[in-house]
Amino acid sequence: MTTASTQTAGRVLWTMRILSAIALLAAGGIHLFLVFNGTGGILGVMFVLNAIAALVLAIGMLALHGRLLQLATVLSLLFLIATLLALILALTVGLFGITSSWDLMLVPEAVIVESIGIVILAITTVLVFRGTPALPPTRRQGT
Repeated sequence: MTTASTQTAGRVLWTMRILSAIALLAAGGIHLFLVFNGTGGILGVMFVLNAIAALVLAIGMLALHGRLLQLATVLSLLFLIATLLALILALTVGLFGITSSWDLMLVPEAVIVESIGIVILAITTVLVFRGTPALPPTRRQGT
């Protein structure tokens, strides 16, 4: 692989890492917004924890390298899958006695943001695990 293609692969990975962090922050931001606008009780506590986890994972997506980045991408992907699954369960059969409706504030937006985030994080996870290939060794003159 040439230096130009390695640099391009590195830029694509960084772009996906940034998009992943944005998706995590958007999902966490929706939950935090709902807490500030009336969601209380145990659901409010879970939403605050969701927002904190999203912030920590977003920071990890930008700050970590190597195996820790691989761990962060997998955890972030699982986090958004679990968040979307919890909302779908609340919309259908209920979750921990809590039911939701499509008419409630930001429910459709949350489904869209979390679905897009899952796609972004799936791509990012593949790119992180594939890794940027090492440059081939250069030949020394005279050997």
